[in-house]
Amino acid sequence: MPVTSRPTTRVAAVDCGTNSIRLLVADVGPDGTLVEVDRRLQIVRLGQGVDRTGRLAPEALERTFAASREYARVIAETGATRVRFVATSATRDARNRAEFADGVRAAIGVEPEVASGDEEASLSFRGAVAGVAARHAGPYLVVDLGGGSTELVLGTTSPDVVLSLDVGSVRMTERHLHSDPPTPGEEDAARADVRAALDRAGEVVPFGRTVTLVGLAGSVTSATAHALGLSSYQRERVHGAVLGVEEVLAACDDLLHRSRARRLALGFMHPGRADVIGAGVLVWSEVVARVRADVAAEGRELTQVVTSESDILDGIALSLA
Repeated sequence: MPVTSRPTTRVAAVDCGTNSIRLLVADVGPDGTLVEVDRRLQIVRLGQGVDRTGRLAPEALERTFAASREYARVIAETGATRVRFVATSATRDARNRAEFADGVRAAIGVEPEVASGDEEASLSFRGAVAGVAARHAGPYLVVDLGGGSTELVLGTTSPDVVLSLDVGSVRMTERHLHSDPPTPGEEDAARADVRAALDRAGEVVPFGRTVTLVGLAGSVTSATAHALGLSSYQRERVHGAVLGVEEVLAACDDLLHRSRARRLALGFMHPGRADVIGAGVLVWSEVVARVRADVAAEGRELTQVVTSESDILDGIALSLA
């Protein structure tokens, strides 16, 4: 009896975070591989003021709905047959998220899912590990550093421990980094906040088990581009990049202490990220330093960090197969 192979499915995944909204249209093959058809990003700053007010601002909602209408057009033109829209930290925290859901439903024609921190982390792990497992050994600590939260996932073939922390580039900027560039006092307060969160996380996530540390999302990829000395953003060079720990920490330190204008002068820097990247790389540097210290306490050495461009967006697409 002949074997009938499963057909390729064209899917569309939308990741709506605190700072950006992203779209991936891809063909998912019978073996679970993704072939990219279209990938887009818009900075909409949905989480504007949410940490302070507990609500999504009207202008932030309208920016997000406008991007969603544009993505609906792309989805229709590319012929995707399965669509999943996942919203994360800012929407979880907002009292008016029903207003957000109504607007997205009208704009893009699907019901938006407000993912829990654990679900967000699991999707990030799935996408990241698919992109690095062939070249690096587990256990992997996948760190998805967003605008409102940072997801930590430890595992090898699947998540063993999952934790979501309320620290991210937008949230930490709004809480602490008000000057341009940040003052030493602001930096110290932000670092104390992040270290306290990592101390709490360390009671749940055994950082010392990490063999491969994998960083995801805009703060991490921007720091990687800076460490690589890129004059423009080159996804193919950033994805899978392996950097020494000291290289990562130096790139983060330089970005943190630059003014917004000096960050914008970097050819790889997205204009919508320049004002929050300082807080993002501060969080990333604290995570890298903490994991290195905990691995050393286990009698091993963490000398390098891997950057992945495969992340929650890829995980959402794979979940539609």
